[in-house]
Amino acid sequence: MTNATTKKIARIRFPKHTSPYIFALYMATIMAFLMSLVITFSEFGFGPHYMSNVINAYKVAMPAAFFCILFVRPIVVRMVGLTVHGH
Repeated sequence: MTNATTKKIARIRFPKHTSPYIFALYMATIMAFLMSLVITFSEFGFGPHYMSNVINAYKVAMPAAFFCILFVRPIVVRMVGLTVHGH
């Protein structure tokens, strides 16, 4: 893309202090969907209602994952800090 093209693209940017919440939202969205796919397949197999079962599981998994990530993220950051050398 040229500079003229990139300037025309509107981007939504959130303030830096919202980073943990945006991270949790993206992580929960992706992981809950992937886990819903895998767990639904392992429980029921791939049948005619597979995607509707996945979506039903996702409706429960996504909010749960979001709040769990908000709670667990600071603990994981601390654990990583204790186990990885800094610069």
